[in-house]
Amino acid sequence: MRVYCNEKFRALGMEFRAPRPGDAGYDIAALGVYTLAPGQRAIVETGLHLEIPPGFVGLLKDRSSMAAAGIHTLAGVIDSAYRGELKVLLVNLGDDTIAIEQGQKIAQLLIVPVYTGALDFVEALAELAESARGAGGFGSTGR
Repeated sequence: MRVYCNEKFRALGMEFRAPRPGDAGYDIAALGVYTLAPGQRAIVETGLHLEIPPGFVGLLKDRSSMAAAGIHTLAGVIDSAYRGELKVLLVNLGDDTIAIEQGQKIAQLLIVPVYTGALDFVEALAELAESARGAGGFGSTGR
């Protein structure tokens, strides 16, 4: 994967590093300063442009420390053909106003393979193969 850091990112002396051994995600930091009141969303600039290889996708996920404070990522799919700036949509689901500082880690980026094979659409639900779980949904596998 190729990563370009724009001029603003470089001017701030920020760094983009590969995960440490054993870590799954790349840390993504805020390029600016943001304040999110309860219920408020913000599109946070990162100064990064990615060249994700074909057959892979970038997934933006919560950082545990941010999630514990009520800050969650939304709209976190980055397709391999996208070349614009990586921006992170955050929402404050907590009860307190949260300040995000410049350079603060706000999300993590996972690069994962994508299934791009053909799909076999069938006309009737009865044609789907049975499984042990079946149609069991929310809570069906226990607590």
